Amino acid sequence: MSNPSVLVVDDEPAIRRLLRTALGSQAWRVIEARTGEMALNMAMEVVPDIVVLDLGLPDMDGVDVLRRLRSAHPTLPVVILSVRDDERGKVAALEAGADDYVTKPFSMAELVARMRNAVRHALQ
Repeated sequence: MSNPSVLVVDDEPAIRRLLRTALGSQAWRVIEARTGEMALNMAMEVVPDIVVLDLGLPDMDGVDVLRRLRSAHPTLPVVILSVRDDERGKVAALEAGADDYVTKPFSMAELVARMRNAVRHALQ
């Protein structure tokens, strides 16, 4: 897939900027949202190839966003990128439909590899 699109959902401007720069340099088309509601609206307007979703959003919990995304787009790959590193939280997100889970701080190379893997699996 050439130039895949990614919806980055994170309330931290520095994280969005980092992902926009790093992913953009690797030919990803980056769409950004800083709230859960904004992410849900964007995902309805322009269905991305993948979503990178933070769990700690200002307007709603990321797991709720994930459930609503899954309801609207059952096959849309979603990778969680969060500071939450407790096992219970990870399991809850994975059981709610996340395809993968990466904790902050994170390796950009690992995140991109996991994103590519999730997109590849969704296309099969």
